Amino acid sequence: MTNNLLKRVTEHRSNFVDGFTKRHGIHTLVYFEQTDDVTSALNREKQIKKWNRKWKLRLIEENNPHWRDLFDEII
Repeated sequence: MTNNLLKRVTEHRSNFVDGFTKRHGIHTLVYFEQTDDVTSALNREKQIKKWNRKWKLRLIEENNPHWRDLFDEII
């Protein structure tokens, strides 16, 4: 969760942030959700983190079947 998606993606792309994306060299934004409610954002993040990989892949492919990089849509 972030209140500045552009900044967060830029940090991940530059490997500035330690974690999963840096370890695995992931630099493509293929899915995101927006909300103005912090509580619902935190709950949604926790919900998705508990999902298995198959469910996460289905969520991405339902919304972005060609796995386009969505970075250009947020700049």
